[in-house]
Order: sequence, then C-alpha cells, then structure tokens
Amino acid sequence: MAAEAPATREAPWPVALMSEKVAGWIDRLGQVWVEGEVTQWQVRGGHVYGKLRDLTQDATVSFTVWRSVAQRLTAEFKQGDRVIALVKPNFWVKGGSLTMQVFDLAHVGLGELLERLERLRRQLQSEGLFDEGRKQRLPFLPGRIGLVTGRDSDAEKDVVRNATLRWPGVQFKIHYAAVQGDRAAAEVTAGIRALDADAEVDVIIVARGGGDFQNLLPFSDEAVVRAAAEASTPIVSAIGHEADRPLLDEVADLRASTPTDAAKRVVPDVGEELAGIDQARSRMSGRLSQLFSHETDRIAQLRQRPVLASPDRIVDDRAEELVRWVARGSELADRAIVDRASTLAETRARLTALSPQATLERGYAIVQLPTGDVLRDPAEAPEGTALRVSVVGGKLGATSAGPEA
Repeated sequence: MAAEAPATREAPWPVALMSEKVAGWIDRLGQVWVEGEVTQWQVRGGHVYGKLRDLTQDATVSFTVWRSVAQRLTAEFKQGDRVIALVKPNFWVKGGSLTMQVFDLAHVGLGELLERLERLRRQLQSEGLFDEGRKQRLPFLPGRIGLVTGRDSDAEKDVVRNATLRWPGVQFKIHYAAVQGDRAAAEVTAGIRALDADAEVDVIIVARGGGDFQNLLPFSDEAVVRAAAEASTPIVSAIGHEADRPLLDEVADLRASTPTDAAKRVVPDVGEELAGIDQARSRMSGRLSQLFSHETDRIAQLRQRPVLASPDRIVDDRAEELVRWVARGSELADRAIVDRASTLAETRARLTALSPQATLERGYAIVQLPTGDVLRDPAEAPEGTALRVSVVGGKLGATSAGPEA
C-alpha cells in the first residue's frame, strides 16, 4: 500500500509505477471511433505502423494495426487516404510511448473525391489538353524564369539555388502563392496568368516540395489546369510527388520529379556547355588537321609523278618529236616537188610533140584561109585565093593557083 501513496519530493514514485498508472488510466478510456487522414502507412512483418492526422487542425497520433486485424481488412489503404478508425489508446510502459491500436478501419469521403477527379481527368483528356502534340519545347537558355511557389519554401530555395549553380547569370521573377489550403488554387492560377502575361518570362515553373494527397488537391483544380493549358509560355510542373500525380502534371509542357529536377531540366549547366564547346573545337581541330595532312600527302604524291617531277623532260621529248616531224615534212615536200617536176617534164614533152610548132620544126607548113581557118582541101582555095603560110621561121603571104588537075 505504501507504494501507491501519493508521490512526494521525499517519497517519489518509481518510473515503472508511474508508467503502469498512466497505462491503467489510458486503458480505461476504451475504444473510440476517430476520423482523420493517413499521413504514414508502413507494413513490416504483416503489421502496419502509421500516423493519423486531424483534417482541420495540427494534431497527429501514431497507430498500429496488428497482423490479425490487417488480414481482415478488405480495402487497400495508403498515405493520403481519409479514413475512420476504431482505435483504443495503448501506452507502452517499457518505452513510454503512446499509440493507437486499430481494431477496424474504413475509407470515408475519399471515394467521391477520387470519382470527381477522375471525371475531370477524362473531360480534360477528351478536350486534348493532355496530348503530346500541344506541348511546347522549353527554351535552351531562358533569359528569365517565372516561379510560382510558396513564400520562403524549400521548393523556392531548391529551384533558385540549383539553377544559379548551373548558370550563374539566370534571373527569376517569383510569384508567391499558397500551395495548400482553400486559397491555393486561386493564387496559383493568378500566378500562372500573371507570369504568362510578362513578356520577359520565357518559362514558368510551378513548384511545391511534395506532400500528401489532400495537400496536392489544389494542383488538380480545374482552374489551375486550364490556366496552364492556355498559357503561351512553357509550363514546368515540379510538385515533387511520385505516388499521386496531380492533373497539372498531365497538362504541363514538362513534368519534373522534384523542384531540383526542374532547375536542372530548365537551365543548362554552364560547365557542361563549355566542355561541349571544347570538345567540338577539339573535333574540328582534329578534322582540319586530318584534312590538311591528307591534302599535303596528296600534293606530295602529285609532285612525285614524272610530269611534275621533271616537267622539262616533256618539253625535250616534244621538241625532238617536232624536229623529226619538221625533217619528215621537209623530206616529203622535196620528194613531192621532184615528183611533180618529173611529171611536168613528161607532160611538157608530150605537149611539145603534139603541138603545131613541132610539126613546123619538122619542115611542114600550115596554110590558112583569109578567115583564119586551116586549109585542108585544095578545093577550099580556088585560084586567086589569098593564103597565109606559116613555117618554122615565120609567116608568108601567098595566092592560090587553084587545084592541080
């Protein structure tokens, strides 16, 4: 009985006694139905260990679903689910920790929400907002990056830091907006439209550092999605949550897995670009050196050919050939002259032998009538006809005595 006396400074309780009393008080609370959002769901050895958060206030408790209970559950659960649970507080004396032992678990409210999102997804998809053909290419090096994110958030720091490290001269225009809660959808929509209207902004990043299903709902809001689809500036979605893809991921021109990934995808790395330029210069230099070497070898081979190695030899060969042809031409010309002279002499001899002069030289005379015709018949020259007689020494005049009897 003394051990259960009220604790005093002089007679304090042992820790075990206090823990047992706390466990007894908590055990008398019994079972209770609670509603909340699952923010952690881990299965180890068939048991489930997780956390349940209040839907409106900042209050979270840990819970355990023993394997025997987990096997009876017909539905599947995950982080972000809104549930009702039959729990019994359980204080672990040895570790001094409080947890909720779950005896039953069921979804509540989530089915309607998921159905509404699925209807919106199908509608937007039927309108072609998710088509790859409408997505824009990001600029190689944006002059100014628009950023829609929470004020002083890790997402903002990650994007700005990593982009600046990759390209120190990059500039930002940041539009701060709530990234969860009732105001988030309207403020994110306003941010996208404001930055899209800015002519200096070349690309817009919408960034949030992950979160549970409920917190990501603003990025599936129809107004946000349509604002991104209507933007003429390329949109990058960097919500940073792999399990649940908000609809903004589907309509954005590029989906980045995290804000850091968005910075790397939007801004080129100056070191890599400089290295690429050096490699290109090296390849060009090597190619030019190879080309020059090839052409030098080709010219050397051409110079070794006889026609270029001894060009005067061709002139000498052609000169000798020309001399031979000149001599041959002169010989042929002389022979032609001799042949033609002999032929001319023969022709002259024949003409001389056949000419009237040759006849006169043999002692004959040619008698011509006054008309100039040669007298061939005495009857043509009656008595008294004037005649002209040609002899070898000249011409004589004569008169016909008429034909002899």
